[in-house]
Amino acid sequence: MRGPVAVRLLGPFVRALEGVGLTVSLTLRTLRWLFRRPFRGGQMLAQMEFIGVQSLFIVGLTGLFSGMVVALQTTYALRNFSAEGRVGGLVAVSLTREVAPVFAAIMVTARAGSAMAAELGNMRVTEQIDAITTMGVSAVQYLLSPRLVAGVLMVPLLCVLYAAVGMMGAYLVAVVWLGGDPGVFAQSVRDLSVVADLRMGIIKSAAFGFVIAAIANRHGFHASGGAKGVGLATTRAVVETCVTILVANYVLTQLLLDGR
Repeated sequence: MRGPVAVRLLGPFVRALEGVGLTVSLTLRTLRWLFRRPFRGGQMLAQMEFIGVQSLFIVGLTGLFSGMVVALQTTYALRNFSAEGRVGGLVAVSLTREVAPVFAAIMVTARAGSAMAAELGNMRVTEQIDAITTMGVSAVQYLLSPRLVAGVLMVPLLCVLYAAVGMMGAYLVAVVWLGGDPGVFAQSVRDLSVVADLRMGIIKSAAFGFVIAAIANRHGFHASGGAKGVGLATTRAVVETCVTILVANYVLTQLLLDGR
């Protein structure tokens, strides 16, 4: 009886390790193909447009309301200490360090990461990837490398957009609606936030973009089992990416704060 019980207990752990190993090996292959000719500039621009430009609205909308709610909560909390003048700076630090990179990455995962996994999975089960390989073209270079580069480049830009729009929402709530002083709001931003805060957010969001593309590529590229398999691969890609982003966020925050 020990054998079956051990298999049941260790099975999920072993499968998780296999998934990590598969993701790492495929990502290393993808990175190697980045530096080999021919360079797929057209594919890369198309993926940058898909991941970045097409995510502008959802990221901007999420950033607006995130900034508004953070400013609202912060204002009411600081009123107990007569410190409403610090709202702008606290919101700026929160957005640039944590809220913007994490939420922008999760929005990109929900919109673009799921679509990448589904598209690649559909190409796999309909044997389009096999057809590309048969024609003598590396499917890894043609399909995966542009997505990886686009994720690393575009998610940081979306993070900056998220933070900027979030500060607009914070200003709208704290100054326009709740009657705060605009000069005090701006001065608190200058006093409390520094360039290092934005740099931290950009570094974290670049890492998150890498994670999004790597996990979506792996699940889509190795999908099987027809339409049901594509759906499972897409779901697993989104769930694993969101969990990995949250874990990586803590690790990166610790490393970046220790490096100051």
